[in-house]
Amino acid sequence: MPHWLDLMLTSLLPLLRAGILFTVPLTLLSFALGLAVGFIAAITRLFGPAPLSAIVKFYVWVIRGTPLLVQLFLIFYGLPSIGIVLDAFPAALIGFTLNVGAYTSEIIRAVITAVPKGQWEAAFSIGMTWPQAMRRTILPQASRIAVPPLSNTFIALIKDTSLAAAVTVPELFQAGQRIVATTYEPLIIYIEVAIIYLALSSVLSTLQTRLEKRLSRYGGHMESAS
Repeated sequence: MPHWLDLMLTSLLPLLRAGILFTVPLTLLSFALGLAVGFIAAITRLFGPAPLSAIVKFYVWVIRGTPLLVQLFLIFYGLPSIGIVLDAFPAALIGFTLNVGAYTSEIIRAVITAVPKGQWEAAFSIGMTWPQAMRRTILPQASRIAVPPLSNTFIALIKDTSLAAAVTVPELFQAGQRIVATTYEPLIIYIEVAIIYLALSSVLSTLQTRLEKRLSRYGGHMESAS
């Protein structure tokens, strides 16, 4: 067996273990929590009082205008200087959640404003309250528009989790770094790491395409029924 193939097979299990135990959970939790933060931020910015809207706008401006790596360093290495000490995984989770929240808030805000105002008027005309109109009329239409950009954010997040290695989270990329430190074979190991990331991204891209087609068919049925 060639040396490079033997090395890839030997290192595959620890890389997959790191991906399953850290990369995937960090991605899923960060996206779920970030989506919740983004939704609250978007609703606050669109419909909240001016002071709260200004705070949300400032939060989005700061997060989108600074590198994610710097944000992680501030949380993990900076906060201990003021007495706030976090373990690596929670620190990374907070950093990714805040980052995802800022970007998804802009996506959600855009898709909600993309729904025609006539839909609000139609909902109110049949006696719906604001929460009912939002839940039954606006969000179902906005969600179909939001799927592609939110899916792209999720796929990008999987690759961005490699930055968690910088704050000592033993995820996929850091597992690769540790193997390189013992094997002195950076080219082979990092190619293998890249292949695993590529596989994860490809699977999600396929799922995204199928979801978009399904939503497109659903939207077409709804338009025909109307």
